[in-house]
Amino acid sequence: MSPQTAATAPAATDTGARTPEADGIITDARRRIDDLDGRIIGLVQERMAVSAVIQRERITSGGRRVNLTREMEILAHYRDQLGKPGTALAMTLLELSRGQI
Repeated sequence: MSPQTAATAPAATDTGARTPEADGIITDARRRIDDLDGRIIGLVQERMAVSAVIQRERITSGGRRVNLTREMEILAHYRDQLGKPGTALAMTLLELSRGQI
């Protein structure tokens, strides 16, 4: 075995590529996706925090926790930008952001 043990050796990934060139491109693209996913998760967490501020202020001022008109606008915006799957994404974001107070 090489000086690296199984515990410290880099994990092998199966890219499904049939050439070293394609393997390299896929590996690099996967790194980019992993970076994007990290950024997206950070943005979702930030969105959740901002939503909590809005909900807290709305409730403190005597309003309701959820504004359904606003949620419908968000759903429409995501659907318009991303098609039908955008609606599901928006619903998930709204669900993550509701009731954090």
